[in-house]
Amino acid sequence: MQPDAFWPVFTGVILTPWGLAVLGLCVGSFLNVVIHRLPKMLEAQWKLDAAYTLGHDATASATAPVAEPDPAERLTLSRPASRCPSCGHQIRWYENIPLLSWLALRGRCSACGTGISARYPLVELLTAALFALCGLQFGAQPTTLLWCGFVAVLVAASAIDWDTTLLPDDLTLPLLWAGLIAAALDWTLPLPDALWGAVAGYLSLWSVYWLFKLTTGKEGMGHGDFKLLAALGAWLGWPMILPIVLGSSVIGAVVGIGMKVTGQLREGVYVPYGPFLAGAGLVVALAGSEAVLGWMGWA
Repeated sequence: MQPDAFWPVFTGVILTPWGLAVLGLCVGSFLNVVIHRLPKMLEAQWKLDAAYTLGHDATASATAPVAEPDPAERLTLSRPASRCPSCGHQIRWYENIPLLSWLALRGRCSACGTGISARYPLVELLTAALFALCGLQFGAQPTTLLWCGFVAVLVAASAIDWDTTLLPDDLTLPLLWAGLIAAALDWTLPLPDALWGAVAGYLSLWSVYWLFKLTTGKEGMGHGDFKLLAALGAWLGWPMILPIVLGSSVIGAVVGIGMKVTGQLREGVYVPYGPFLAGAGLVVALAGSEAVLGWMGWA
């Protein structure tokens, strides 16, 4: 293909809502790997770091040397190949086609028949839908792919936080820096709005955290929530911090009531705040700041 012919194909096919939806299915498949493996990778690294700090292998005696894991056995996002957790069957390439393979297999392992969680295709479908909405909101331009990346990180971070009550720095900090760099390159919003959005996002929840802790002696949220809201501020600007916080409270209340009614919310069970922040951030990003300010009566 000639270089001059590439751009019309890129904008007319890939950057259309349908093209982005297909891309979202593929990215969603990768996000399933991130959601499953990244917490395990971090836990393994933390144990190794702790062993080094203590000067011995945390799984052996106090005098044993620190045991480095075999690189061939180390879990990464690409190694080892995906397998059925029940029987160890290695997933073949044609069993790993986003959405289609799950439907063809009727949600079961082809070797042992064990059920495959419906969350895998749901993550793929959610990512596809959000990518398509990015295409509708931002149009057929290269920066739309930036917003798709923004969406992908929020989906992965939300699922990990919901599963583990952990918002990994490996996701929140790159998202924060990417927002600031994109603003500095004039790809998203003015840099002062992004910079003060990051500052306002972090300090707002940091202040609430310490006020709650000094008042009650308890921790009401994790530090990852500060970093996530700072990242959202870097992408969406300081005027959107209050709408995001208010929106996250509404989403959290609706989800909490639903969990209470269905018996999923029990005494002492911690419900992570990150998914609600991410959900509100997605609403703001895909609706647009002007629409959000109109909803708030500030336009």
